[in-house]
Amino acid sequence: MLMYLAAAAPKPENPYGLMEALEQGGTIAWTVFLILCAMSVGTFYILFTKLIEQQKVINQGKKVRATFWRAASLREASAKLEKNSAYKQIVDDGIKAQEEHGKLKDPVEAHDWLHGSLARSEAAINSSLGGGLAFLATVGSTSPFIGLFGTVIGIYRALIKIGAAGQASIDAVAGPVGEALIMTALGLAVAVPAVLAYNFLQRRNKAIAEQLNGFTVDLLAFLVSDGAVKPTVAAAPAAAAAKPAAAPTKA
Repeated sequence: MLMYLAAAAPKPENPYGLMEALEQGGTIAWTVFLILCAMSVGTFYILFTKLIEQQKVINQGKKVRATFWRAASLREASAKLEKNSAYKQIVDDGIKAQEEHGKLKDPVEAHDWLHGSLARSEAAINSSLGGGLAFLATVGSTSPFIGLFGTVIGIYRALIKIGAAGQASIDAVAGPVGEALIMTALGLAVAVPAVLAYNFLQRRNKAIAEQLNGFTVDLLAFLVSDGAVKPTVAAAPAAAAAKPAAAPTKA
């Protein structure tokens, strides 16, 4: 019976939880908390959107390596690429630069003209892939200090309570100190995923940039040689395996 009554009795509320600490901290605590929440949401939004964008470019690269150089002409190969893809943008810019070279009144080497056009197109793609990473770097470097600001305010409030009470009792300082520790933890909880996401996305961008650069070099060689130079690709798989020869019949 006593065990039943003990289980049915309401548990005492925790006066030092997150919401209680924010209520005690007032406007400053809520402002710091909301800023850190916004930074965290922005971090994960950029992480997932950039992962999707990067994966699309990686898949496009696999398709290009498998089928692009098998086409009869450069325009035919470009037409088979996915619309608005990074590789199609480079090919179309290369074809356009080749057409515009003949219109130049001041003679410029075709190699230099095409190289500059393709490099500009490649740089635009790399810049687009790097979009949002500056936000991650900013969050990773500033969120601990924002949390530290909340920590300083919490410690300051604890000291004020100690001075007002005349003695350092646990009841007087537990709330403000708890608030200070929570703000420190929140700052670190926001900073660590941002730094990890930044480094992870940067590494993937570097790998994608290397693949784009390799394709650009092959495309430049193809354009300046009028199609005589192009990368060697594996032979296309046979439509059906050859049937084994029939065994000779006995006389």
